[in-house]
Amino acid sequence: MSSLIKGTAILTLGLFLSKILGVLYVIPFYGMVGEENIGLYQYAYIPYNLMLSLAISGAPIAFSKFVAKYNSLGDYETGRRLLKSGLTTMMVTGFAAFVFLYLFAGPLAEITIDSNDKVHTVADVKEVIQWVSFALLVVPFMSLFRGFFQGYNFMMPTAVSQLIEQIVRIVFLLAGAYLVLNVFGGTPETAVQIAVLSAFVGALGGVLVLFYYWKKKKPEYNQLRANSVESYDVSLRDMYKEIAIYAVPVVFLGIANPLFQFVDMLTFNNAMAVTEGAANSSIYLSMLNFQTHKLVMIPVMLATGFSMALIPLITKYFTINDHKAVNRTLDQTFQILLFLTLPAVVGMTLLSDELYHIFYEISDMGSEVLSHYLPVAILFALFPVTASILQGINQQKWIILNLLVGLLLKLALNIPLIERFETDGAIAATIIGYVVAIGMNLAVIKVTMNYRSNMVLRRLFLIVLMNIVMAIAVFAALAGVDVFIDMDTKLHSIFRILIVGAIGGAVYGYLGLKTGIAQKLLGERLTKYTRKFGF
Repeated sequence: MSSLIKGTAILTLGLFLSKILGVLYVIPFYGMVGEENIGLYQYAYIPYNLMLSLAISGAPIAFSKFVAKYNSLGDYETGRRLLKSGLTTMMVTGFAAFVFLYLFAGPLAEITIDSNDKVHTVADVKEVIQWVSFALLVVPFMSLFRGFFQGYNFMMPTAVSQLIEQIVRIVFLLAGAYLVLNVFGGTPETAVQIAVLSAFVGALGGVLVLFYYWKKKKPEYNQLRANSVESYDVSLRDMYKEIAIYAVPVVFLGIANPLFQFVDMLTFNNAMAVTEGAANSSIYLSMLNFQTHKLVMIPVMLATGFSMALIPLITKYFTINDHKAVNRTLDQTFQILLFLTLPAVVGMTLLSDELYHIFYEISDMGSEVLSHYLPVAILFALFPVTASILQGINQQKWIILNLLVGLLLKLALNIPLIERFETDGAIAATIIGYVVAIGMNLAVIKVTMNYRSNMVLRRLFLIVLMNIVMAIAVFAALAGVDVFIDMDTKLHSIFRILIVGAIGGAVYGYLGLKTGIAQKLLGERLTKYTRKFGF
């Protein structure tokens, strides 16, 4: 279990820092381009993310599973042969995806925005899609290398390269937007074009980090290769067939969230046309798909780390038929995920006014959308983890079916729910789609592994009770803070979050240590330290 926790901790730390940077840059960028133009940014990234997932074809996770499988059998030669061939394949698919997205940016723009839109033109959307498409030349190549390292259960290259990629991207984005607006006298639309190009520049930084780790680890991997058991002599055709079996479901997993957002892009403005908020539909869509979505995805970083570290480990146990180890891993995964994700969601929901003010501005509508959208983060976290489990136990086909069912529900319900409840309707349709998909994933896991755990249910009940107590403490702290600190400046909102967050965190931490659940889930090292304080 230590390998799961260690691998997850490394990935989660890298993802946490990357996600924090990926949210913090929005503060100055939002200030530069304004509320209306920030929405142009998301029009580029949703089709980009869809094409990126197709170009990568689930390569990192599928590749890590393939490498982990043959490494567990002592055959290091097969994984190395696939690496050489796979890098070439990723370069080809990345280039093809770039050409497609660049050439079809115009039709995509016409699909995603109404030609009568008063905020952005079709030409604006077309140009930002074309600028972001250059990243497709580099990112697939980089992602495959990450998958290779993960197959050796070496998570550091992924975490560090993601962090450096994000730093380089944000520095280029902010510097470029500032120069366009304040030195060259350009328009906010041009600043957004330079901002989306930062995905390409950041990817180059990530590639350099991976080459450094490859040079460092290559002698060790060559030694393992030299001492490898006789190769299973898997042909490249059979390799790619096996990879395809792994990868196709991962493609759907990778595009799950962008697909749900894309449904909103296609239907939101038309559905809002019959509501009282029709005049602000573009702004509301930007709030939903960009501003609040950025914050909602922060708690989800834990699930991303788990899903990346989980597949090779479950694959290893499943390959050697150690079903008890698989079940223990599932128990540990669900408990840690909920123990850490749920309080983050509860705390952020209660502090949604302050969070939206800090990152954007004081907005009753923005805060309302954020508070209603944040609980969906729990579903965003559970879906990739449950899908990764299906991937690890060779039930990949169910990922596709279950996601399609959830997506069709979202598509069917989105327009009527938006017409009735506006932005809340889009959120409700997302909740329904994800709940059904996750429920179907869990049903397959239960049937395939005969998995059931009363202990997880008991601890889930305990975790919920702890969060209720924490929420009461946060409400009380907010009432006290309201007397002394208002929200007239961003600095005041920061102080409110620091004070109330510290109180809520202290209460939850105390309850976790006092009940012993924190020590049981986070390991003996924590117990060694907590005993000194009487826990």
